[in-house]
Amino acid sequence: MESYLNEKFGEVKAKNSSEEALRRWRKLCWLVKNRKRRFRHTANLGKRSEAQALRRSNQEKLRVAVLVSQAALQFIHGISYNPPDEVKAAGFEICADELGSIVEGHNIKKLRDHGGVEGVAKKLSTSTTKGISITEYSLNKRKEVYGINKFTESPLKSFWIFVWEALQDTTLMILAACAVVSLIVGIAIEGWPKGAHDGLGIAASILLVVVVTATSDYRQSLQFKDLDREKKKITVQVTRDKCRQKISMYDLLPGDIVHLAIGDQVPADGLFISGFSAVVDESSLTGESESVHVNDDHPFLLSGTKVQDGSIKMLVTTVGMRTQWGKLMATLSEGGDDETPLQVKLNGVATIIGKIGLFFAVVTFAVMVQGLFSRKLQDGSHWIWSGDDALAMLEYFAIAVTIVVVAVPEGLPLAVTLSLAFAMKKMMNDKALVRHLAACETMGSATTICSDKTGTLTTNHMTVVKVYICGKVMEGRSVTELSSLFSELPKSAQEILLQSIFNNTGGEVIRSKDNQVDILGSPTEAALLELGLSLGGDFQAERQKSTLVKVEPFNSLKKRMGVLLELPGGGLRAHSKGASEIILAGCDKLMDSNGVVVPLDRSSIDHLNATIENFASDALRTLCLAYREIDNGFTAESPIPTNGYICIGIVGIKDPVRPGVKESVAICKSAGIMVRMVTGDNINTAKAIARECGILTEEGIAIEGPEFRGKTEEELTELIPRIQVMARSSPMDKHTLVRHLRTTFEEVVAATGDGTNDAPALHESDIGLAMGIAGTEVAKESADVIILDDNFSTIVTVAKWGRSVYTNIQKFVQFQLTVNIVALIVNFSSACLTGSAPLTAVQLLWVNMIMDTLGALALATEPPNDELMARPPVGRKGNIISNVMWRNILGQASYQFVVIWYLQTRGKAVFGLNGPDSDLILNTLIFNSFVFCQVFNEISSREMEKINVFEGILNNYVFVAVLTSTVLFQIIIIEYLGTFANTTPLTSPQWFFSVFLGFLGMPVAAALKKIPVGSR
Repeated sequence: MESYLNEKFGEVKAKNSSEEALRRWRKLCWLVKNRKRRFRHTANLGKRSEAQALRRSNQEKLRVAVLVSQAALQFIHGISYNPPDEVKAAGFEICADELGSIVEGHNIKKLRDHGGVEGVAKKLSTSTTKGISITEYSLNKRKEVYGINKFTESPLKSFWIFVWEALQDTTLMILAACAVVSLIVGIAIEGWPKGAHDGLGIAASILLVVVVTATSDYRQSLQFKDLDREKKKITVQVTRDKCRQKISMYDLLPGDIVHLAIGDQVPADGLFISGFSAVVDESSLTGESESVHVNDDHPFLLSGTKVQDGSIKMLVTTVGMRTQWGKLMATLSEGGDDETPLQVKLNGVATIIGKIGLFFAVVTFAVMVQGLFSRKLQDGSHWIWSGDDALAMLEYFAIAVTIVVVAVPEGLPLAVTLSLAFAMKKMMNDKALVRHLAACETMGSATTICSDKTGTLTTNHMTVVKVYICGKVMEGRSVTELSSLFSELPKSAQEILLQSIFNNTGGEVIRSKDNQVDILGSPTEAALLELGLSLGGDFQAERQKSTLVKVEPFNSLKKRMGVLLELPGGGLRAHSKGASEIILAGCDKLMDSNGVVVPLDRSSIDHLNATIENFASDALRTLCLAYREIDNGFTAESPIPTNGYICIGIVGIKDPVRPGVKESVAICKSAGIMVRMVTGDNINTAKAIARECGILTEEGIAIEGPEFRGKTEEELTELIPRIQVMARSSPMDKHTLVRHLRTTFEEVVAATGDGTNDAPALHESDIGLAMGIAGTEVAKESADVIILDDNFSTIVTVAKWGRSVYTNIQKFVQFQLTVNIVALIVNFSSACLTGSAPLTAVQLLWVNMIMDTLGALALATEPPNDELMARPPVGRKGNIISNVMWRNILGQASYQFVVIWYLQTRGKAVFGLNGPDSDLILNTLIFNSFVFCQVFNEISSREMEKINVFEGILNNYVFVAVLTSTVLFQIIIIEYLGTFANTTPLTSPQWFFSVFLGFLGMPVAAALKKIPVGSR
């Protein structure tokens, strides 16, 4: 079966599956009872096509808009604009439609007519420096005139919609028709109420199945809605009432001043106010891969695009559904998530078994009808047909249809969704937000984790603890302790250090509403700014002394940041900082102990390199700060030089290892998951941290990115299995490592990332893990799971939940296939040999609910245990139905079949049953024994290989509740609903015997687990 599933249904991958593969598997699943329910949690390919068409339309609109705007500049000499009265009454001078036409239409002419960006800001009653007023009245007026920054979402389906969808089951509709006919014929022959019992029994069973199914589906939809809400939590930095603050993207209003950095998503349509080296990627909106430079000449920013480089200060003009991104998101929200490989495979299993069940149902119906004909031929009444005969035929047809109901395991693919929804909800509590369903299931198969160092293995709380400057190493346990040593430095050295720290930074020092000093920026920037403040520096005063001419922001490719300053007395000065060895390589001078600039000779270089190694060996992140004077002929368009610098000093930043990381790495190793550290830091720093975490061992190697890049394919094949640490790596090094592990070594790879440039590696990996705190929006959008606390231990929790999902699905598959096989064989063999089926339509519907919806609830929601991480991973080629499962399925099915067959052939003699009710009592005994076989088999299915199946059973409240309700309802069916369910009350010995036969299945299951089979 597994080879057939891989051949027919194996094209669908955990991510990036082709549309053709998604369409093909659906065509193969033609035997479906309820299409609405079976394919509810699959991608809406029609809506995705609509979204693609919308992107193409946006691309064409932008192209035309630019051409029209250019033409307009040449021919049009001014347009008068009068805002509507309601806009004027609210205190504004420009309406939402006019703003939309400026930005979306890239209309430079209109923008100039309105006085440029400053003019538009004035008409929006805002200031480009202070932002909007945040009085409640002012905010409400803006919302009334311009709308809110939210997109139209499909409304949550009500419970009754799920009831209606559950009723779309073809087999239930046929059974409902049978119930109606049975009611009419029964009442006509036997009168009311006796003649209505069979029909009402089927109708009540259908109603129960529908209500339980709809309740389960409705609860799932609520869980998914909660998760969707969490996925959309995006914060942005704005200036409001002179204060820099973070707010939700959905609280933005036209007039807001937003600050964007590399990797941020543009949260609304707007205009560029100021910024440096701003490059925006518009592919998410237009499908156009070419990046767009944003500046004063091209100031238009579109919602949903990504900041690829530089920094931007923008004025928000248009929000929500007035933007093209809003319209695109409304369409995409209906596109759904891709179906997971497990869902697709189990749809394949359901189809195969459904075909077998359909064959058995047809043969069973034919055999029972043939039996009726044979009896009538023997009686000589074959030309005389009564209402009883019609009811018998109807009963045979209902049994055949119900066999199809039981045989098509519709619950298999739906159990995957149920288990994933349960796991995703629980993982949210464990600080992991799953963005794509498949990631949850794939993580259980992970064999390798490629982890960042900073913020994932370490705390990301950085402090400068060592500084080398003017030939001295200064050391302190805190910034305050360190700052007291700086008084000994020459004044010139202190001044240039503060100028470098406060100007060459991506961070900012601000005062909050309560006049507290807050530092904004990355942890590295914050550590340096904190050092500058502790030295008595004033951020704002230092920034005002000189003019910022050019900024080249830090990125992980260059591993450096540079700024160009225009000094108060004239002249230009460049500051550079970044990876110590890279910056130092561009220096030819340094400051001596007197603050005098002297040439950098060989002994000084060796001394500086030794200092860097010494800092790195103490697990410190090292940065080199440098500056140089620039000739007056330099222009802002030229790149900032990379050499000829004067070395100011080296700083050592401490970033402690997170508590619990070493234990988590050890858990991964015992689970067969290899952990590799991939970092941009110095190799000595990386090795020190890796040893502390237990990642780097004697057998493993640490390598630098440039050396890795220089290896041939053959060398990489030999080298990669031993790589445990990669330092000074570029994003493409990480991408190359992930690609080789996935393709050459067929590993299932989880990779972490936080920066914009990590997106290719996150996309390439089987499971992309983005950091929730340090991660950019670009990284998060490329990821499958967002680690909300940036903690490596959370990644291990995700792996445990992934394994739990996979194992739970296997438990449910084992349980359901056992019931399928027994129900099919019992009814078929009985029909063939005795001419009647022991299990009626109503009874089979109850059995179907036990094994389908209730079984999935009980087994697919089992919480993970620590033993899951003591097993080897399933890997890329694991079988969903393993040999262990086949052993348990066939062994348990054989036992149950023997029990039922024994009762059918010897039951009357064993219990001394005589008289007219003997058949009814025997069939009730068979039905009761069969149900209790499933109850105890459900308990046995909690563990596929362990004998002790009771461990932790009381911790799973859902399992206990399902089992209890199943037993209670079974008692009610037997004792009180006999007229509808074709049962009769049993005596105490009969109850004991049928429950005991079910219980005996547990020691049988335990004995089966002792039989050794292959692991595949």
